[in-house]
Amino acid sequence: MRTRISSLLIMVLSCAVLFAQRTPPPRGKATASIGGKAVTIDYGRPALKGRSMDELFKQLPADRVWRAGQNQVTTLTTEGEIAIGGKKVPAGKYSLYVHISPAGEWSLIVNKDLGIELVKIWPEAPANMAKEPWPYYEDYTEKIGKQEVVRVPMKAGKNDSPVDMFTIELSPEGSGATLKMAWGDRTCSVPITPAN
Repeated sequence: MRTRISSLLIMVLSCAVLFAQRTPPPRGKATASIGGKAVTIDYGRPALKGRSMDELFKQLPADRVWRAGQNQVTTLTTEGEIAIGGKKVPAGKYSLYVHISPAGEWSLIVNKDLGIELVKIWPEAPANMAKEPWPYYEDYTEKIGKQEVVRVPMKAGKNDSPVDMFTIELSPEGSGATLKMAWGDRTCSVPITPAN
């Protein structure tokens, strides 16, 4: 009897671990109305889990471009033409990346490329994740760098208390909004306004 219970317990725990490995973590969503048109950012939320930002920056690829989130590609969808940091972005759907300079300055990158299906880079991908679009990293510049729409500097700031999970917010401001990224002790922001 004990052997059966032990076997059953092991099987349940194994299934739980397998399910956890195949279930993508929850995603974040930020929305705002800019010039009366909806703007939405969908992104993954990595956690620091005791690591420092400087430790993570050391893992950046040679071109120092980060995917602005975790797992599936981070996307920005806008119903109308907008201006990010004063640079125009037509209505549509885009991927977001961040360039982090050696000095720690962040620049937001808006790219036309919407990522690659996970199954194309991982043939054994679980069925519930296989068709999800994943970003380019390590070879961003070579693969999709020419598809950039805009690259704009972000204003750096500090958090009053550390933020463990990466967060993107769109805070209303007049007829526009401020896009703010917060992680660890740092924040970076850039204004988004109607293009006209």
